[in-house]
Amino acid sequence: GGVNPYIRPVNPEKPSRPFQVTFHLEETGEVKTVTVRPEDIPYADHGLEGSVLDIAEGAGVEISHSCGGVCACSTCHVYVTAGGTSCPAATDDEEDMLDEAPAVTADSRLSCQCVPNGTQDLTVVVPRWNRNQVKETPH
Repeated sequence: GGVNPYIRPVNPEKPSRPFQVTFHLEETGEVKTVTVRPEDIPYADHGLEGSVLDIAEGAGVEISHSCGGVCACSTCHVYVTAGGTSCPAATDDEEDMLDEAPAVTADSRLSCQCVPNGTQDLTVVVPRWNRNQVKETPH
């Protein structure tokens, strides 16, 4: 397709009140809960404004993102196990990238594209294999 992956889609709905995101890091067993305040968005300008990746980066939670958060790889794949309905559905571009990710489930999202609107708290599982994973593409 002739779609430019670097053009950001229209920004999703912004949260109107604080909400919490709880990150479960499979690799270390660490659990970190972050309170997201709408006025603090964006945090780190990684991925879409207010995305799970942006929130994680702002909180010091490491989620690898080889492409820099522009939906051009699948390294920031996470599982949103609670509150996912407060995020817009995955775009076709995100779905295409998730097809490249390992161990995809119904809860799978690219954290750079998943932008919660703040109506629910989120639980995000960062899979063990996410950290600094390098994926070779066969040629």
